[in-house]
Amino acid sequence: MGKSSIPDLPVITIDIPGRNCLVPAGIQNTYVMMLTLLRGTAILEGISYLLLFALSMPLKYWGDIPEPNIYIGYAHGFLFLAYVVLAVVLTLERSWGLKRFFILFTASLLPFGTFYVDEHYLKKLPS
Repeated sequence: MGKSSIPDLPVITIDIPGRNCLVPAGIQNTYVMMLTLLRGTAILEGISYLLLFALSMPLKYWGDIPEPNIYIGYAHGFLFLAYVVLAVVLTLERSWGLKRFFILFTASLLPFGTFYVDEHYLKKLPS
């Protein structure tokens, strides 16, 4: 038999309460990338939410100009779904618990909520 073609990957130790786990270093990098993606999506979702309420809805209902509402609404809908999916994935992957997911989800429904969650919850998570 020949030598294995699977390369040796560098490993890191992740301290999970009650046990230590050795995982390939790329998995930790994936977590950092997912957390960064969630934070970026949270900010963009918050901006699109504010644009929807502050710009496109007044144009639609007061100025009879519905076009901006269509495009900003599509963008906001996509960003909202992406934010919720990322929150679910990270909640399940990192065992954050139902309380943290509820906070993340509720923040997406409130104006300025995702900015608050990013500053007070997501920014403080270890990366």
